[in-house]
Amino acid sequence: MKQITNTILMVRPASFRMNEETAVNNYFQQNSEVHPEKMNELAASEFDDFVSLLQENGIHVVVVNDIKENDTPDALFPNNWVSFHDDGTVVLYPMYAENRRRERRADVLDELQELGFKIEQVVDLSEYESQDVFLEGTGSIIFDRENEKAYCALSPRAHKELFVSFCEQMEFEPIMFTANQTVNNERLAIYHTNVMMCIADRFAVICLDTIDDTTERESVINSLEKDGKEIISISEEQMHAFAGNMLQVKNAKGEPFLVMSITALNALTKDQVERISSYCKILSPTIDVIEKHGGGSARCMMAEVFLPQ
Repeated sequence: MKQITNTILMVRPASFRMNEETAVNNYFQQNSEVHPEKMNELAASEFDDFVSLLQENGIHVVVVNDIKENDTPDALFPNNWVSFHDDGTVVLYPMYAENRRRERRADVLDELQELGFKIEQVVDLSEYESQDVFLEGTGSIIFDRENEKAYCALSPRAHKELFVSFCEQMEFEPIMFTANQTVNNERLAIYHTNVMMCIADRFAVICLDTIDDTTERESVINSLEKDGKEIISISEEQMHAFAGNMLQVKNAKGEPFLVMSITALNALTKDQVERISSYCKILSPTIDVIEKHGGGSARCMMAEVFLPQ
C-alpha cells in the first residue's frame, strides 16, 4: 500500500457558513456577521485558489460542485463522509451532524467511475447514525497505509467499538487514544484526530501535548518510531492555528508535497519548517474564511483517491 496519492477529490462550496450543528463540539469554529451569500462567495474564491495551487504543482484534482438545495454548509470537507482505498473499496461514514449526512452523494462515486477509477465495493457504515454511533472518515481516522495502522482520537464523532470493527474489516491495526484541548479552562475532547496529527511517508506531525494520558502518549510515540517516522511535535497553540491539519500528496512525477494552510505555516517555527522541508516542499493556500467559520483547514478539504484506474 502506498501512503500518498496524486489524486484528490474536492467539493466546491454552494452554501458555506458556520455550521450551527457542528459548533457544539468543534471549538475551532467562530461566528460572523458576514451575510451567508457573501461568506460562500469568499469561501468559493479561497477554494478556487487552493485548487489552482495544487494543479499548478501537478496534483490531479477532481472538483465536484456542492448542490445548493442540499443546504450542506460543510460540503467542502468531503474527507469526513468518504474514503477511497487502493483495492477499489469505498467507505461511507456515519456523520454526527444531521445536515452533514446529506453530503454523501452517489453521483460523486459515479463521476469518479466515469473518470476511469474502479470501484469494487462500497462499505456503507451510515446505518450506525440511527444508533447515534459515529466515525467521521479521515477526520476521525489517520491512516498509515504502508504500515497498515489506523490512529484515532476517540470523541463524540469517533466511536470506539465501531472504529475497532472497521479496522478488523479493513485489516488495519487500531491505535486509539484520547486527545484534549483546553476550552474555557476545561480539557475537552478534540473533535477530529486530523487537527492534531498528520502521518506522512517518512515523518509525522503531531500535538503530543493533547494526549493527556502518559501511557497512551507513549504508545503512539512507540508506534510511530517503530515504523521509522520522524516525529515533529507541535504545541497546542500551534494546533489551534491548524498546524496539525496537513496532508502529504504527490504530483504525477511522484514529487511529494505537504499541504497546509498559510495560517498553519505561519504558526510553525523555523526548525519545524526546515525539518518538514527536508522531506518535501510545502504548499500553503490562504483559506482564512474557511478556517475561521468552518473550523477545518487544508487537510479536511481533500479526500484522497487511492482507487485503481
